[in-house]
Formats: sequence, structure tokens, C-alpha cells
Amino acid sequence: LAEFGLPGDESDERDERDIRTLTDRISAMPPFPEVVDTLRQLKQDGYSLCIVSNTDDDIIAGNVAQLGGFIDRVITAQQAGAYKPNRRLFDYAHEQLGVTRDEVVHICASPHLDHAAARDIGFRCVWIDRATGRTLLPDYTPDATLSTLDQVPALFASLGW
Repeated sequence: LAEFGLPGDESDERDERDIRTLTDRISAMPPFPEVVDTLRQLKQDGYSLCIVSNTDDDIIAGNVAQLGGFIDRVITAQQAGAYKPNRRLFDYAHEQLGVTRDEVVHICASPHLDHAAARDIGFRCVWIDRATGRTLLPDYTPDATLSTLDQVPALFASLGW
């Protein structure tokens, strides 16, 4: 907020209203067009699906509600007490899910927030590069790069994941 010259002090009513407007809009953002059908396909293929979100429980709830009920678990930065790219969020997720690194394929759209953890923890990673201009970390290349999520089921099938 400071970068844009906007107040960030929650002490006055207008600031609280601005914060609520922002978080409500984030929570209402719809998924990309192919997401719900792809999640349905992945569930039909037997995958468990978890969102590891860099947000709070109440903010992500609106987004998850739009995903057709296909998400098995949501783990947030609020729950973990850490925000991406801090590895603690991913370590917390693994602990809560009770999975091994070999059982995880991390699918993400943000190289700078997610790839450092993939590199450091050693799990498989698929980057959904929607041509936003984001660039890879100089010291990490994901296992696969796709332009949309609907390419994931075929990738998994081809790699035996």
C-alpha cells in the first residue's frame, strides 16, 4: 500500500472498508475457464487435490467454493504461520497431509513464490505459465511447463504420475 501512496493503517473506518473491499474481491475472483473441468478429471483419475494458498482461510474460502467440490484439503499461510516463499508453509502442508515427497506434484503459476520450495524440498513441480511475463528462477527448472491446467491429466498419464 505504501508503494502506491495508500494508507495502510486499519485504525480508521475507511481503511477497514478498503481492506474488506480488496479481500472480498480476491475471494470472489473466478477460476480460469478450464480449471473446474480439469479438477473433475483429476478426481476421476484418483488424485487427491490440495490447495496450498498464500492467504487467509476466510479469503480463500470464496475461491474454493467455486471449484465444484473437487478440492480435498486447503492449507493456508494463516494456518502455517508463514507466507510463500517461506518453506515453512510447504513443510506444514506435508506434515498435515501425511504425504511423502514422491506422492506430491506441485502445480503452480508463480515461479518466485513456489519454485524455491520445490527446489529446496525436492518435490515434482509443474508450472502453469499463462504468458504473464513471469520468469523462472535462475537456478530452477520445473519438471514440466504447460500453458493451461487442462494439459495436466495428459502429462500425468504420459509420465506415469
